[in-house]
Amino acid sequence: MTRTRSVWIRADDAVGDWDARRARITAGLEAGVDWVLVDERDVSRVRELGDVNVAAFRSDADVDVIDDVEAGDGDEYAVADAYIVGKDGEGDGTVDLPTDFSGSADLSTLRRDDNRAQGAFVRIFDQDYESFAEAAARDAEFVVVASENWQIIPLENLIARIGDDTTLVAGATTAEEARTAFETLELGAEGVLLDTDDPDEIRKTVEVRDEAERETLDLTTATVTAVERTGSADRVCVDTGSIMDHDEGMLVGSMSRGLFFVHAETADSPYVASRPFRVNAGAVHAYVRTPDGGTKYLSELRSGDEVQVLDTSGKTREAVVGRVKIEKRPMFRVQAEVETEDGETDRIETLIQNAETVKVATSTGRKAVTDLAEGDEVRVYYEDVARHFGEAVEESIIEQ
Repeated sequence: MTRTRSVWIRADDAVGDWDARRARITAGLEAGVDWVLVDERDVSRVRELGDVNVAAFRSDADVDVIDDVEAGDGDEYAVADAYIVGKDGEGDGTVDLPTDFSGSADLSTLRRDDNRAQGAFVRIFDQDYESFAEAAARDAEFVVVASENWQIIPLENLIARIGDDTTLVAGATTAEEARTAFETLELGAEGVLLDTDDPDEIRKTVEVRDEAERETLDLTTATVTAVERTGSADRVCVDTGSIMDHDEGMLVGSMSRGLFFVHAETADSPYVASRPFRVNAGAVHAYVRTPDGGTKYLSELRSGDEVQVLDTSGKTREAVVGRVKIEKRPMFRVQAEVETEDGETDRIETLIQNAETVKVATSTGRKAVTDLAEGDEVRVYYEDVARHFGEAVEESIIEQ
């Protein structure tokens, strides 16, 4: 099961003065964190720094303008996306836990009909606080857990016991701690609350988040049975907003069940300079795989869409489409046979431009389509499913 992961950055007054908090928030925004957790009085200032989800520690006191903190231009700027109870309360140990949780002030705030708080912050000192976090999860959208010693957090118990309706966010101070939190019990926590001023550590944690969400595909080989010149067709170049590595490309093909690995134009040639942001993907009718595991027609792609990029080992990532170039070009029809799980063979094919700069992945490395020959083994992604509007469906569809 693919889970959506999130990185939260802690930037309340425990971090320091506003300058220290602002520096941490800015580093988080530049790295691409999902949430910033601040004190309620700082919500407006975070809104001014950038577009990010803001969680605020709930304060029952009036929010005063203190130190050098100024209110935002209008009440709407001071509204957080989620309010969290527990700081300076029962959750962080400032107030003793009641023997009977039904008398808890923090839990009562979560249960209020006016939706005053959506989450709870709990420091795990012992099993009682673990039970308190579980009790909070019954009414909270978010449960944020932390500890003086990160490694003693009973994360496995909380992952196993807190339901899917609540987002569990585990405290961490390094990217490696975040990785462990995301991987614990295979499911992992859905989020991490990062407590560090180090911009490199923040950036690495965001990279860990991205890695945790990405697929690794099982690529296989298909034997080329025909490479034929065809007439001209409308060819699509997908120009992304990312620089691709030498072993990266996209999955494209005329048949959704069998997609060919087409390399990015990372290599120089005697005729043109490299364009490592580009994949010369094929004709307008062909499919391209998307990060959600679906497909789109190449003709459908627009600036701002996302496509899936992968390397020859099957590790995937997403890339934003910056531009789509459609031009009439001479084409090859490449046909190949792949062995199915039941031992049968299936024919797949695609149209691809007749140009020496277009390269596909083979069992022996990159190969220009102009050099491709019958008997070559090309790298493909094969799944014996039909698709309807890009979604896998259980029905029989004949593509030929």
